[in-house]
Amino acid sequence: MRATNLITVINSLIEQRVPTFLWGAPGIGKSSIVKQIADERNIGFIDLRLALMDPTDLKGIPFYDKDSHTALWAPPAFLPRTGEGILFLDELNSAAPSVQASAYQLILDRKVGEYELPDGWAIVAAGNREGDRGVTYRMPSPLANRFVHFEMDVHVEDWRLWAYKKEIDEKVISYISYRSEHLFTFDAKSDVKSFATPRSWEYVNKILKSRVSNELLLDTISGAVGREVAVSFLAFAKVMHKLPDINTILDNGSGEYSDEVDVLYALSTGLVSAYLKEGSDERLDNLLSYTMELKSEFAVMIVQDLQRNGVRMEHSAVFKEWVKKFAYLLA
Repeated sequence: MRATNLITVINSLIEQRVPTFLWGAPGIGKSSIVKQIADERNIGFIDLRLALMDPTDLKGIPFYDKDSHTALWAPPAFLPRTGEGILFLDELNSAAPSVQASAYQLILDRKVGEYELPDGWAIVAAGNREGDRGVTYRMPSPLANRFVHFEMDVHVEDWRLWAYKKEIDEKVISYISYRSEHLFTFDAKSDVKSFATPRSWEYVNKILKSRVSNELLLDTISGAVGREVAVSFLAFAKVMHKLPDINTILDNGSGEYSDEVDVLYALSTGLVSAYLKEGSDERLDNLLSYTMELKSEFAVMIVQDLQRNGVRMEHSAVFKEWVKKFAYLLA
């Protein structure tokens, strides 16, 4: 299931306190979308790694109650007491079976011993699939039956929408738009240590913002996404100097045009990113006017990217003309 659809479904299941499990390959953003849901709902988020715990850790520790002359249990501080939020059991199936078993009651009955999960908290878990070369244990059937299960897919358009919102470097967004097959190159049958995933492209974004010298850039990016992809990405990045001035296009509605596909991908991303950072009605009209003479598939891609990022165009007279010209591509 696509990330955008998963977000919708998980939001609905959270309302009903239905435990949810996300399966998927490493690095595709399972943890990120759960954190995103919590942030957008403005609720708490606790990331609990059962793989780092012993079977008794969830229950807490016993202490002697002198009034009742019995042993009571002090629940662990990492479990929530009040409010609303998501208790996220990340990499749940990486925990030993005995630790997974200790979570049965928490997931189904929302309590462990004397501790009860507050009504405002929902449980979401995630893990890699058994064939993903990760450290995983087969999930016991009683535990599996306590969840609604989804498998998360990698989808380029979902990633691009996320990347614009996170202000990922334009070169990275442009490259993935151009070579979408390089967003995710993980092969469970291969022993390579570095491969491209949405997570490792986020590392590339940080590498580009770091002080790594040009001489070391190839080796550094190779460590994130693999040598072949890194070579291809850096070759693509060199076309950025061929771009017409982005601000001139947005301020005047005019600029040079190119027939080179890699340049057009970079230009399209550059225009969208610049407008999202500093947009206005006048700049929107100028941008739409410029795209009227652009290759049709790139004109449509620019407008659709803007719309996916919440830009409204219905009020623009230029947009009405734009629709007349490109309506046949929007059907």
